[in-house]
Amino acid sequence: MAGTTSISGLVSGLDTNSIITQLMSIEAQPQTDLKSRLSDHQTQVKALQDLNSKIAALAAQAGDLNNATTWRPLKATSSSTAVAATATTGTAAGSFDITVVATAVAHQLTFASTAKPTDHVTGSTNDVTLTVGGTPRTITSDGTLTGLVNALNAAGTGVKASTITLDDGSKRLIVQAASTGASGAFTLTDAAGNDLLGGASVRQGSDAAITVGADTLHSSTNAFTGQLPGLDLTISAAAVGTTVQVDVAADPDTVQNKVKGLVDSVNAAISSIDALTASDPSTGTAGAFAGDVMLTSLRTSLLNAVYPSDGTSMASMGIQTDRNGKLVFDPDAFTSAYNADPSKVAAAFSSKATPSGTSAVPGFVERVYAVANRASDSTIGTLTSAIAGQNSTIKTLQDSISDWDTRLALRKDTLTQQFTALETALSQMNSQSSWLSGQISSLSSGS
Repeated sequence: MAGTTSISGLVSGLDTNSIITQLMSIEAQPQTDLKSRLSDHQTQVKALQDLNSKIAALAAQAGDLNNATTWRPLKATSSSTAVAATATTGTAAGSFDITVVATAVAHQLTFASTAKPTDHVTGSTNDVTLTVGGTPRTITSDGTLTGLVNALNAAGTGVKASTITLDDGSKRLIVQAASTGASGAFTLTDAAGNDLLGGASVRQGSDAAITVGADTLHSSTNAFTGQLPGLDLTISAAAVGTTVQVDVAADPDTVQNKVKGLVDSVNAAISSIDALTASDPSTGTAGAFAGDVMLTSLRTSLLNAVYPSDGTSMASMGIQTDRNGKLVFDPDAFTSAYNADPSKVAAAFSSKATPSGTSAVPGFVERVYAVANRASDSTIGTLTSAIAGQNSTIKTLQDSISDWDTRLALRKDTLTQQFTALETALSQMNSQSSWLSGQISSLSSGS
């Protein structure tokens, strides 16, 4: 909207621009109040989003703990650093004697004759035949040693080519399978099937091998994954010819650390809620959601998750509340209870951890998950709904503020027109007054 030109105090001497600015400040007070409310709601929605992220992370953490494998943790240790062992799902406690027979080797060709980088080395044409796993493939280059190396190193060939430089400056071609194991064996000839560069000495590719009891296991790499029940191994050359003992035993420290992490996350969420709902009448300070029933109810539910529905207690397993309304975790008490009866402790934390999986009482991590998920669910969570409500209010306020911009612009134009009309009227009155004064003066002179 085009503004109205103002004539500021040319006749009246009044600073009409300043007067209009002050009047507009009064007129804009409702919009100023709306902007203040908008800022408050934007602050609140940011606080709710931050809290929702923490509660959602807490739900994910509890969900991760709520499975049977978490509560049967085992740790594998090896008697040699040359054999790395990892316990996985399905591992049974016990001891295994593993003899390392051989590590995996990549198939390699070292060519007899040397050449200069620019020498033509591919026979009568520029093509060579690379046969991997019985499948021949034509590799095309410019025919030079350098060109052949580059062509062999192109993506998807399955081999890696390089050269070493001899004392006389010539270069020897070495081609190796891109991966270890017997399946990587290959041949390399010219297009007619003849040897390149005087033929090559062969280092045959082979699989890694270990013996476990009466059985010999093979792997194309030095990793044995999924071949032993719940136990993954990675061997190195230093272990070849030796027998290594791998022990698998219970690992209460792992589950203890996870439980402690969950308790810490619950307390962090409670602290966040406390900061948002705090109120101190003596100082007049209050959090953004002081007295909010939804948040205080969420706090109570998180804290009450420590209490089983059957009236028992988690104290003997290392979790209880303190006088400040927070959870306290005692790692020694947890470890002692776990070592004494792992199944009982597991069932107290997760019904999925019981042998039958049919416990009638949800465990602690299940109760925490239920509370956190009910609050943070992306569709129906209480925090999600509160954020949506805040965003709806913000949209309404923004629309109202925009409407006021139009209304105030019209009001300013009206005031500007009124003061301009006043100055114009005063100017006309002054002109008339001057004319009358002149007429009266002339009459007096005539007399």
